[in-house]
Amino acid sequence: MKYTMKGNYFDGRYNTSDTKGPDGVEKFISRECPSDISNILWEMPVDYTHVEPVLESSVRGYKFWRKLPVDEKISFLKRYQEQLISKKDDIAKAISYESGKPLWEAIGETNSVIGKVDVTINDSLPRITNKTFPEIMPGTTGHIFYKPHGPAFIIGPFNFPCHLANTQILSALIAGNSIILKPSEKTAYSAQLMIDCFHEAGFPKGVINLIQGDGEIAKRVLKDRRVRAVYFTGSKEVGVDIVRNTHHDFSKLVALELGGKNPAIVHKDANTEHALEELIKGSFLTTGQRCTSTSLVAIHRSLHQEFISKFHEVAKKVVVDHSVEYTNEPFMGPLIDKRSLDTYLLFQGMAKREGIEEIMRGKHLERSFDGYYVSPSIHFAEKFDHNSHFLTNEIFGPNCTFIPYDDIEEAIEIANATEYGLASCVFTKDRDIFQQCIDDVESGLINLNRSTCGASPKLPFGGIKNSGNHHPMAVAAIDSCAYQMASLEILDDTPAGFSAVKGIDLD
Repeated sequence: MKYTMKGNYFDGRYNTSDTKGPDGVEKFISRECPSDISNILWEMPVDYTHVEPVLESSVRGYKFWRKLPVDEKISFLKRYQEQLISKKDDIAKAISYESGKPLWEAIGETNSVIGKVDVTINDSLPRITNKTFPEIMPGTTGHIFYKPHGPAFIIGPFNFPCHLANTQILSALIAGNSIILKPSEKTAYSAQLMIDCFHEAGFPKGVINLIQGDGEIAKRVLKDRRVRAVYFTGSKEVGVDIVRNTHHDFSKLVALELGGKNPAIVHKDANTEHALEELIKGSFLTTGQRCTSTSLVAIHRSLHQEFISKFHEVAKKVVVDHSVEYTNEPFMGPLIDKRSLDTYLLFQGMAKREGIEEIMRGKHLERSFDGYYVSPSIHFAEKFDHNSHFLTNEIFGPNCTFIPYDDIEEAIEIANATEYGLASCVFTKDRDIFQQCIDDVESGLINLNRSTCGASPKLPFGGIKNSGNHHPMAVAAIDSCAYQMASLEILDDTPAGFSAVKGIDLD
């Protein structure tokens, strides 16, 4: 096997696993490379008995870490950053082999992980700086103190296995929390490399914890009362399950960053050549496996035929191949696993059954390596149908569906038609049209002349409706990593006497 799994990390070291599951049967997880399913990357046992020592370790680590001065926390984060830089090539290759994203894209993710340390220190930390309000009341000073929650449980996704988890980890740490990371079982080795960097940076025992495994492992950790914050990035369905398992515990903050059915609006005055480039990237980057991938394009009726024809021509030229071994870098690698492949193909048939026009069918592709490769797919619907499963569900694959419109109000109605509200974008030269979209489109992000894909780490990142629960990530992730304690301080404690207090007669 290509990689060696070290076990779970707690009490400042890796601990090998007992392979007996809760029913006494050995349980292993293995990971095949989605670009070459004959290549087994690693195998590891799932150890449910490690849940308790991981939790105990996180509590001990929190008690020490929360009292450490912030400048010392920053020093630890800087040392972590140095370790990331030294291992960036290994991390990028691991991301590429495990997730299937092309190496050039994995390198970009790794650079984001490195850069996030500086963003956390310089842009996020000031958001939780203690505040003082002189004379907030006569003779009284007011204060706001930002305090950590406690042990924080971070459940990572497969599509950005290091970048998204890293954002939540760094925000939680600098706010004073200890962390427990449970990565996706599809990208467990990439997460292990991050933990290696924390270990080699010398973080105190118990501050950093890693538990590998399946959904049952995650459920046991998140339900424990010692966990005081839960951060999850993934599907709406899993997010609902997390809330179901935590809703009774009000001591636990739960922050969810979920999926999307992200719309683009191409207005009649748009620069169509620019919009074409942006929407190809928005729809097909990461093989459509981004929560911000462009799914629906509301396009002005005067443009749609010519634009869709050009879009189709470019889509046919998208190179799909092995994420690392292909001689020339591909634009798209494979889907993450067989289940995703089957689901993607199922949606192709669903569109046909619902009478949605197929312009380019998504197919399973054969390459020199046997993997979960698919072609992009393009569909056309004359109008939005609220009863359509294809138009309303997140596909999480490389698909784009065009819907024509006549006026901007109709386009906004299409953009708001699904249960999701993560990312949206508008292509227009008219600032008034963009302002109307800002006012009326229901989403956490809206871009002008830029696709729905990608976001700045210095801006909040999160969605509304069923795309999240109002705890945005990126620079704003830190807002969910501390709570506010208010304080009133009387500066002159000389007794004023009870004469000014009505209803008390001391004579």
